[in-house]
Amino acid sequence: MRILISGINYAPEATGIAPYTTGLAEHLSARGHRVTVVTGLPSYPQWRVHDGYRGILARRESTGGVDLRRRWHYVPREQSAIRRALYEASFLTTGLSALALPRPDAIMGIVPSLGGGLLARLAATRFAAPYGLVFQDLMGPAAAQSGVAGGDGAARTIRAAEAFAARGAEAVGVIADGFRPYLETLGVHPDRIRRVRNWTHVPEPAVEPATTRARLGLDPGATVCLHAGNMGYKQGLANVVECARLAASDPGLLFVLMGDGSQRAQLEDLAARHRLGNLRFLPIQPAELFPSVLAAADLLLVNQRATVTDMSLPGKLTSYFLAGRPVLAAVSPASETAREVAASGAGLVTQPDDPEALLAAVRTLAGDPVRRRRLGDAGRAYARATLTPGQALAGLEALVELVAARAGTARALAVPP
Repeated sequence: MRILISGINYAPEATGIAPYTTGLAEHLSARGHRVTVVTGLPSYPQWRVHDGYRGILARRESTGGVDLRRRWHYVPREQSAIRRALYEASFLTTGLSALALPRPDAIMGIVPSLGGGLLARLAATRFAAPYGLVFQDLMGPAAAQSGVAGGDGAARTIRAAEAFAARGAEAVGVIADGFRPYLETLGVHPDRIRRVRNWTHVPEPAVEPATTRARLGLDPGATVCLHAGNMGYKQGLANVVECARLAASDPGLLFVLMGDGSQRAQLEDLAARHRLGNLRFLPIQPAELFPSVLAAADLLLVNQRATVTDMSLPGKLTSYFLAGRPVLAAVSPASETAREVAASGAGLVTQPDDPEALLAAVRTLAGDPVRRRRLGDAGRAYARATLTPGQALAGLEALVELVAARAGTARALAVPP
């Protein structure tokens, strides 16, 4: 069977949505299907095109058995509603030029980007083929909740585009059940919505925590509170910087922000103004070291703006859980993040945008190693039982099968004999 996947994020991006789109495409290829992916130039989470891809307008690659059609698109270093619109529109426009290929039997669009969903619908029209979508985030709520300049004003337009993409889909996968009500308001029939899961895409930690701390220059005796991943508007990490400022008199606490994103430079400037010796910034770590860095921490932080509720479920949680360290989530109690942390039994939820509350929760866990161990063990057990690649990819493959079957395609997604 020929399968077309559209989505702007793909390997070699190592964080965010890319590992899941890449994993799905390579899984379907390994199952014997001919998979083509229309994607963009790698740029996440730095929001600048990676080395080796700059200046490229179009490139065709073959990796992991997948036919990749990469297209240039605008990459905004600073985020605003207008810049994000250009990012989406440019990928949609150049992505259409990659559709000179044989008719696919099923098409899947990955949202975000919104362009991935719109491209799937337009490709379905062009080829008279069935299509489905996988929602990793909700773009309309994201515009309103993430704090990006101009987002509130753009939310209505984004919602209309999301509805256009979603209403014609044969099936829609959501990575969080809390996404369902919004999609139903867009006109997607409840019977077409299916829960799918992301999976833990990193291996078990392989390096002893003491060794990893020494390699990174982290105090072996400190309680390390680590944020790993994107540093954007949605994360609201000024809350963690202020928490570190309040904790400056406590020599036993060390806060680490590891990763990159549109707000990293501003966060570094803020920390420098306060002269915070208890706050460290680290770059994105190599994939083979990343799990061990998580395991070398004592607490793994998830911080989100209070306005962030039903728009997303951070992919980092899958890696956090497997690390066997307690998760401390400064997020809205109505958020998908809070629900997932509660379901896993792996951590605590504290008030967002409240550095004093965050510091109180840090100190509570820092002083209770038995509780930290119990929470970390619960997270690891949850990852091993619920977030395995085999389970998640089987669910996604079933979604693709449903897309084909609901459109009356004669062949389901069975392995070719």
